[in-house]
Amino acid sequence: MQSFIRASDTVSRYCGALSMLLLAAAVLVVSQMVFVRYVLGHSTVWQTEFVIYATMAATFIGAPYVLLLRGHVGVDLLPNLLYGVPARALKIIAALISLGFCGLVAYSAGHFWYEAFSRGWRTETVWAIPLWIPLLPLPAGMIMTCIQYVAELMK
Repeated sequence: MQSFIRASDTVSRYCGALSMLLLAAAVLVVSQMVFVRYVLGHSTVWQTEFVIYATMAATFIGAPYVLLLRGHVGVDLLPNLLYGVPARALKIIAALISLGFCGLVAYSAGHFWYEAFSRGWRTETVWAIPLWIPLLPLPAGMIMTCIQYVAELMK
């Protein structure tokens, strides 16, 4: 059990690092886009789409790391009034509901990713990358968030 928790926490930390790198790449690409467009006077082709998909990927891939750090927004009025068994029960119920929600999102995102992959969908831009590539972080991030919720329940 402890090895599962340790492994989940480690993978969540790697997810956080990857999320940070994706956001840093998005910032660099925005800077490059401004330079190309306004200094050089050229049009941009792929930059806007990259920034959107990188930011989306950072959000979903970073979710398990934020959960590990307990950084998600939470309402703690009722939990702060409780202690002992009722507080622990409320924490478990909230985690199970969140786990169910993340599982549902992971399933739906996985289904959408599979459709994009199997049908060869591409983005409707000049860049026209295969849509399964930017969609992959959705189910991957939610599956990892589910795993992190299980680890949190085991702690």
